[in-house]
Amino acid sequence: MPRCSAARAAVAAFLVRRAMERLPLRVVLAGGSGGGRELGLGGPLMRVHDPRAFFRRIGSDGLIGFGESYMAGEWDADDLTGVLTVFAEHVAVLVPPSLQRLRALWARRRPEAQRNTREGARDNIRRHYDLSNDLFALFLDETMTYSSAVFRGFPADEDLLPAAQHRKIDLLLDAAGVGPGTRLLEIGTGWGELAVRAAERGARVVSVTLSREQRALAVERVRAAGLQDRVQVLLRDYRDVEGVYDAVISVEMIEAVGHEFWPAYFRTLQARLAPGGRIALQAITMPHDRMLVSLPTFTWIHKYVFPGGMIPSVEAIAEICAHGTGNGTGLRIVSAEAFGPHYAETLRLWRERFTRRAQEVGALGFDEVFRRLWTFYLAYSEAGFRSGYLDVRQFVLESGTAATGSGG
Repeated sequence: MPRCSAARAAVAAFLVRRAMERLPLRVVLAGGSGGGRELGLGGPLMRVHDPRAFFRRIGSDGLIGFGESYMAGEWDADDLTGVLTVFAEHVAVLVPPSLQRLRALWARRRPEAQRNTREGARDNIRRHYDLSNDLFALFLDETMTYSSAVFRGFPADEDLLPAAQHRKIDLLLDAAGVGPGTRLLEIGTGWGELAVRAAERGARVVSVTLSREQRALAVERVRAAGLQDRVQVLLRDYRDVEGVYDAVISVEMIEAVGHEFWPAYFRTLQARLAPGGRIALQAITMPHDRMLVSLPTFTWIHKYVFPGGMIPSVEAIAEICAHGTGNGTGLRIVSAEAFGPHYAETLRLWRERFTRRAQEVGALGFDEVFRRLWTFYLAYSEAGFRSGYLDVRQFVLESGTAATGSGG
């Protein structure tokens, strides 16, 4: 339980209760000190078992405390995604405008240690992607693809997730013009499915990652496919990649780069691209105004899931492409196709599989607090896409004298 003055906890309780009263939720506060009533306009049910602890955590750490309270079992919801979707839909109005202007006084700042310098990036990646390949295998599908799939229709079926992931990969490969003889650079290996699929088309692939766990399994999967003569997986920072390639693909990597290093990331994409080549970039995006508000703050996601991460806006990507690559030519956005609802369905399938296999997660050594953490993370992310607060896009970029508009 964090330290929090009684006055601060009381202010938090007043503000949170007031916000909940205006939301399409049913919030049941357990009896006793600070509890014993129901709030909200009706909707998904949120049960606060320990209101005193709940408000104290929020008073101490805001939305970080909100997530920590769930991890501690102080509140629950039968439809966790539904509850979090309501909060995501109303995030801009949860705090009164007069208090939003004081955000800088109470919001925690990002720690220096999470900056994505070369050393910092290695540490940040290890904290998430090196948890355990076996853990990820429990909730991902057989392709071991940890990014949004593209489905033919909704609701999505778990059995169709591998085909939907291949559909997403093929869209990227097609957009980048990957075929026989293509020299392909992949920034962000994952567990190797895109590299394998590109090599099966006849491409020669160099893929880079900072995750030792991912690299080990990706190399194993490349070898099992008999494609080790066409795929090279390197443990290397994207800033240290050399060579020139006909195509560059990077899938949901920009979110781990960090805002201050986005220009360096796009300079690398462009510098490694051969004349006439194409870049295919899959990126999660958020509204520009919310991105600007979020830039300096330290969130629950940063603390527990993705240290050093930052989701860009379409406008930020377009601005950097046009003016921030630093070589005077810029990158031109050819297209930017959005498919946020597909990510919501992908996350739902991951979350349901993770929940079903909770005992197996525990057998790997991950305790109940960790399991609640990851359940919250998957539901929280799904809610972001269901509410429209988050989106995901496939960008196609070319070298050019200037960037176009933001596209789709």
